[in-house]
Amino acid sequence: QVQLVESGGGSVQAGGSLRLSCAASGLTLSRYTMHWFRQAPGKEREFVAGLSWSGTNTRYGDSVKGRFTISTDNVKNTVYLQMNSLGSEDTAVYYCAAKYTRLSAVDTTPSRMNYWGQGTQVTVSS
Repeated sequence: QVQLVESGGGSVQAGGSLRLSCAASGLTLSRYTMHWFRQAPGKEREFVAGLSWSGTNTRYGDSVKGRFTISTDNVKNTVYLQMNSLGSEDTAVYYCAAKYTRLSAVDTTPSRMNYWGQGTQVTVSS
């Protein structure tokens, strides 16, 4: 049984940083492209970052480029999202997602993910 469990969310002031973690069980990260999405109240789920199964390709949403970094620790089977220079616009529930693919490209479409975590809330106050 596949489980993705996010942690690390919380409240932070604008300009601050947080690191989210996604612990994966029941799957091997090196065989999945891993993603972070987020959803703010009243908005659609938005692609944030993705890392290909090969570890060679990363992709970021335009609104987070230069501020967020996705990485994995294949020994711990954990995906991370380092978030710096946070602003109020980053307030959302953040979700980890996995897609089984042998393609190297990172998919940004939520409906094409195979597995999802339960989400972790990030609140940025100005």
